[in-house]
Amino acid sequence: MKDGTGATRHYLLASDFDQTLSFNDSGMVLSEVLGTSGFEQKVAGLARINVVQQGGELAYLLLHDPEYRRVRREQLIEVGKRIRLKHNIGRLVEILREGIPGHRFSFFVISAAPEEVIQSALEGLVPPDHICGTRFNYHPTTGEIESIVRVPAGYGKVAVLNELRSRLQVSPDHIVYVGDGSSDVHVMLHVNRLDGYTIAVSEAKYIAPIAKRTILSDDSLSVLVPILEDIVGWSDPLRVRSLFERHGLQIQEWDKVRTDFLTISESAVGGAAQAVPARA
Repeated sequence: MKDGTGATRHYLLASDFDQTLSFNDSGMVLSEVLGTSGFEQKVAGLARINVVQQGGELAYLLLHDPEYRRVRREQLIEVGKRIRLKHNIGRLVEILREGIPGHRFSFFVISAAPEEVIQSALEGLVPPDHICGTRFNYHPTTGEIESIVRVPAGYGKVAVLNELRSRLQVSPDHIVYVGDGSSDVHVMLHVNRLDGYTIAVSEAKYIAPIAKRTILSDDSLSVLVPILEDIVGWSDPLRVRSLFERHGLQIQEWDKVRTDFLTISESAVGGAAQAVPARA
């Protein structure tokens, strides 16, 4: 749809990287490259003491942890090459670049993962200047990480999103954000407050209730479905399917369900305790 003047509507579509466009966590893959263990325990420990924003744990470890301080830029690039990506990221970018009648989308990646990792993983798919990740200063001689320039984690993602919105001159209600976990809570609440649109790609309990739509798929093109339905205004599923078919794709399964997660505990009256997921 076009606005009242007939002009094409411009949207900023921003996506997280780890577990959103990929199946892997960058920190886990880096730990495998280094041959170290205990990454998840270290992240959990940092989360317990609230030293860093959720999602920024890897950046903290790279700057302060002895096992991770030895990492150099070349190793981060190697990690990116090992990241297993979700399907059809290139086609998603292509469709968004071509635009949808009455709408155009500027696609950016905003993530707390190191910028070198994301750029390496998405090489040839997303332009480097459309990737906003954690950025480091390196020692000119040793290559050691000296300091952190930026960490798009927690409220840091909000700051980056606001910078992009200002640069692109996109109205607040024309922001779409896609994320998967607790590190996306701040930015999703921010986007919702501005009357933007949020999409969760996991059923994580901290994110799914906040997002306006939840889409579960191994294919990155899946986020087009709520965009076409709720933003572009295509209420006819056949029209949505036809867009995919024009690009040589077919939606094989499309189940619309609502999932309620219940924990049932023993009451004072008695009875066996059990956890039951209920699907409605």
